[in-house]
Amino acid sequence: MEKREVQASVKDERLVQRRRDQMIKGAVALFKEKGFHRTTTREIANAAGFSIGTLYEYIRTKEDVLYLVCDSIYDHVSERLQEDLEHKQGTIESLKLGIANYFRVIDEMQAEVLVMYQEAKSLTKDALPYVLKKENEMAAMFEKLLWLCVENGELEITEKQIKIISHTIIVEGQMWSFRRWTLQKLFTLDEYIDLQTELLFSGLTGGACHLKGGKQ
Repeated sequence: MEKREVQASVKDERLVQRRRDQMIKGAVALFKEKGFHRTTTREIANAAGFSIGTLYEYIRTKEDVLYLVCDSIYDHVSERLQEDLEHKQGTIESLKLGIANYFRVIDEMQAEVLVMYQEAKSLTKDALPYVLKKENEMAAMFEKLLWLCVENGELEITEKQIKIISHTIIVEGQMWSFRRWTLQKLFTLDEYIDLQTELLFSGLTGGACHLKGGKQ
């Protein structure tokens, strides 16, 4: 899916990305503290470390900033998972690595994930469906990892099982962010990844879902 274009008057793409990364970091802290509607673009500019005039060289509206927050999450997940689609394809190891990498992205971007779900309702009508579609595309990446395992004979699962498993992985990762107030008192990130992966593969080995040869 092509990225939704956020217009900038600056032509240097590296500078645009750097400035927008600064905006995202400053905006996320403000949105968490004050909410999207109570945060002004001037406050975002100040938090990012530049003037309001400079801010408008890289975006057009405050909604653009929220959109960029949502988009950045998908980009980071996509980058991590593509690495696993390109290497060790169709193996249980690559699937487990993909799950672990996804959980780690969520851990690194906990604030962004929380803001995305709390404030997504404030996105424009054309941006919200795009963000929701990207959510589905994250699940589709895990569908691809699962299909590769099926095609390679590593797993025997149905199409419907693949779809529900892929969405389960997405939700399990997000839970680390949504319930961090209690989960992070009980588990380290590595423990959480190990436990969730163990539970997932325990389900894969039961009933009609199983690993080739009964392996775990």
